[in-house]
Amino acid sequence: MSYYTLTYSESVKGWPSFYSYYPDWIIGMNNYLYTFKGGDLYKHNVNETRNTFYEQWWAKFPFPPPPPGPFVPTRLVGVINDAILDNKLFKTIVLQGDSQWDATLVTDIQNSGGISASWFEKKEQTYFAFIRNGSSGELSTRAVTGIGRSLSVTGGGTEVNFSISPLVAIGGVISIGDSVYFAIPPAYGTTFFAGIVSNIIQNYPGGLNRIVVNTAVPLTVPISIQTAYFFCVKNSVAESHGVLGHYCVFDMYNYSASKIELFSVGSEVMKSFP
Repeated sequence: MSYYTLTYSESVKGWPSFYSYYPDWIIGMNNYLYTFKGGDLYKHNVNETRNTFYEQWWAKFPFPPPPPGPFVPTRLVGVINDAILDNKLFKTIVLQGDSQWDATLVTDIQNSGGISASWFEKKEQTYFAFIRNGSSGELSTRAVTGIGRSLSVTGGGTEVNFSISPLVAIGGVISIGDSVYFAIPPAYGTTFFAGIVSNIIQNYPGGLNRIVVNTAVPLTVPISIQTAYFFCVKNSVAESHGVLGHYCVFDMYNYSASKIELFSVGSEVMKSFP
């Protein structure tokens, strides 16, 4: 069982914060926070090591733990929900503060948005990053493009070729590095991961309109028929489409043990026009 400590604020008449440590007793006095744990008295905010408490409560958290020790990363959860009736694309995360954060982003339509702290760029004293969305299971997103049924499938081992009708201009549809998936008739209800595009061969006078797929990546499934239906998912790092929804829940983590400040979280949002 996981425990949290909730704090009540008289000024907002609500419960603004959750803390990962679980003291026996807590009290504020003379502008300091004191807690009791196991018969010992602790005075908080008097050293330079942040987020480090008297027990290893981080082991109970459902995210990758930091190195062994009593350190607990900072977690911030919030909602971006302007123009609540509009379906929107959340393109970026903008942080007013002095540090980058790892973030996952979920909407009422998509659940695969994410940002690594290393992706942020500092612009005019603000940290700015594009939201990546790489879920293959969400086939209604802008990152997914249908290609068509193959005419033939050749090769094996670590490389597979499939030919597409010359009427399909695949050079304008997919790029090297995109993920390729396929579905099998007659229902086309289940999709399978074929691999990553490694080459695109086009020679219309010579009758060549072929995609080369690298299958030496995890979770690939052999293409079992010659006329499967193929589609691709754009590389989320190379081409960011953001996340689609009416609102966006951001769940952010910071693993710094030093003092950090965060003043606001924002997003560049545009109305979606289907």
